[in-house]
Amino acid sequence: MSQSLVSVVTPFHNTARYLAQCIESVLAQTYSDFEYILVDNCSVDGSGEIGETYARQDPRIRLIRRKQLLSQVQNYNSALAEVSQQSQYCKIVQADDFIFPGCLRSMVQAFEQSESVGLVSSYYLKGDTARGSGFPSRTTLLSGKEMARLYLRTGVYVFGSPSAVMYRSSIVRNQKPFYDESLLHEDTEKCMQILEQWDFGFVHEVLSFLRVGNESVSSPFRDFQPEALDGYIIAQRYASRFLEKNEAEALKKESKRDYYDMLAHEALRLGDSNFWRYHKVGLKTLGETLDWPYLLLEIGRDLLWMALNPGKTLVRAHHLWKRRTRGGKTGSVGPAVPCEKGEDPGRVAHI
Repeated sequence: MSQSLVSVVTPFHNTARYLAQCIESVLAQTYSDFEYILVDNCSVDGSGEIGETYARQDPRIRLIRRKQLLSQVQNYNSALAEVSQQSQYCKIVQADDFIFPGCLRSMVQAFEQSESVGLVSSYYLKGDTARGSGFPSRTTLLSGKEMARLYLRTGVYVFGSPSAVMYRSSIVRNQKPFYDESLLHEDTEKCMQILEQWDFGFVHEVLSFLRVGNESVSSPFRDFQPEALDGYIIAQRYASRFLEKNEAEALKKESKRDYYDMLAHEALRLGDSNFWRYHKVGLKTLGETLDWPYLLLEIGRDLLWMALNPGKTLVRAHHLWKRRTRGGKTGSVGPAVPCEKGEDPGRVAHI
């Protein structure tokens, strides 16, 4: 295998608890031809000093310390702008995640199947749970359009988070800013945008670990059904780009029905104003507002179902009460999508 330079990028803000483990996982790679860009977004918890310690020990590490606090996506974009001109592939490793020793090597091999590959992913651990399943077992390369259609049709989600994928560096360099700061889940949508022009490679190994349960900027929004909103946005924005007209229209109708059914459930649970504000912000990225007549129709259907099924209604209410008293989620609708996570201020959701 040729030794192509890989740019590994870790933007961070106040992640001293996990940063050393993240950095060590990169330094432990069996693939050694990489540059490691650490970007400190005005940390005050000792994270910057941790980065300095490692940078003194390994010449592949370059530490950049921001003088002005950036929002999370701005910080990620500014970090990606540091990728060198010689770099062939780019791997973000979020500061509270880590990668397994064979990650870079296996992903580079997946890229080298074809110069048409612009995005590579693999199985990944989300906490203690393996994710990314459902990709064709004997396949390591799909056209971008086939991969996008697979996701839209079946909900097979292999993008995980920025820590789970690798980008071709030329795409990163040619698109500035790389992530669209106006989008709610900009990393998911970036993957879909890449698939319009590039092919997709997949590694049938668990290569990354995505931490869950830690407090982050998106923690307050985890109970706001972000998965349902993201699934709806993806279907509405990308179905017509990848599917035939009739299939695209059917998918958009189905996704709207599922999404508004979730909103109707929340309305009947008397969801608070923050929930509705979150969804209004998300819908605005599509140029939409809440479709109140459609929502009222779904609420009416829910009420009718409850009237016709009083026993099941009581069971549902009991489960809801138990989840809320435990501080848990109330469920989600739609395909599997990335769990929001992040460390930096200034974001409603994701990365």
